[in-house]
Amino acid sequence: MTVTKNYAFLQKLTDSIINGGCITAGDAKHIISLKSQEEIVMLMAHATVLRNLFKGRQIDLCSVVNAKSGRCTEDCIFCAQSAYHKTDVKTYPLLDAGELVKSAHEAHQCGASRFGLVTSGKGIASTRELNTVSEALEEISQKTDLTPCASLGVLSDQQIKVLCAAGLKRYHHNLETAESFFPEICSTHSYQEREKTVRAAQEAGHEVCSGALFGLGESEDQRIELAFALKELNVDSIPLNFLNPVPGTPLEKYPPLDPLEMLKIIALFRFVLPKKDIRVCGGREVGLRTLQPLMYVAGANGTMVGNYLTTSGRSPEVDLQEIHDLGLLPRMQDGT
Repeated sequence: MTVTKNYAFLQKLTDSIINGGCITAGDAKHIISLKSQEEIVMLMAHATVLRNLFKGRQIDLCSVVNAKSGRCTEDCIFCAQSAYHKTDVKTYPLLDAGELVKSAHEAHQCGASRFGLVTSGKGIASTRELNTVSEALEEISQKTDLTPCASLGVLSDQQIKVLCAAGLKRYHHNLETAESFFPEICSTHSYQEREKTVRAAQEAGHEVCSGALFGLGESEDQRIELAFALKELNVDSIPLNFLNPVPGTPLEKYPPLDPLEMLKIIALFRFVLPKKDIRVCGGREVGLRTLQPLMYVAGANGTMVGNYLTTSGRSPEVDLQEIHDLGLLPRMQDGT
């Protein structure tokens, strides 16, 4: 198909979404098939239209703390914290509530409007851990303007209720990849367990943040499969992460995705999930490099500022400057 015909396709598709329509799997395959620089730039321009219409010009900033690091019992092939891999990741037990709250105040100073407590492992290991996390969530909720979030693995219904009572607003639990590819990246738990946790958090009344990690060897069709799975789950926020290969993991020699390929994935998710928060997180510095500001042009309306779990981010001031340079605004901590 010529560039002119692809432009007409994107224009028609964008108009359809604006008027309440939804894209099909066939439309998504057409999007993912775009290869040339000119076509991907056209795709981003249309994704910008959708982002501006449905999400405005505000960029939602979040930050996380690695609340418990390493010694994870799961064998996810990409993860530096898995006990199955020999990496240089720092290991430590759950930080106390005071340290977690201190990290929240630091995130507030960086401009974040959301703050997440993230722990390694399949789930909360003890009542003591549950109490510590609950204490921190309660203080963050009461003493800051941050929206308290958490990523604590698989939770029981009772644990979810306790965290909800402590002030948890949004629960994060990635699907990581398509159901058809999941057995290739993890054998110690299933895709179905992850999906069940997402649904349990929703049933408890939480907003849910669930996304993926790209560049694991998945196919383009599997990226589409995942996008539509998240659409069916009706999650609130979709974090898009890109592999930053960690020495000592099975994927240590995998090359990062091409920057234009990353931008195409971001745009794809904006088209499939036009009204949802699309947040670009881990791997953007390594993969997008100097093209990082273009993630917003490709349709993202959020990002993570500061450091990640086991890798360093960049200065939040640089992120804020890029947002302003594009004529966008960070979402304020009071939600405005």
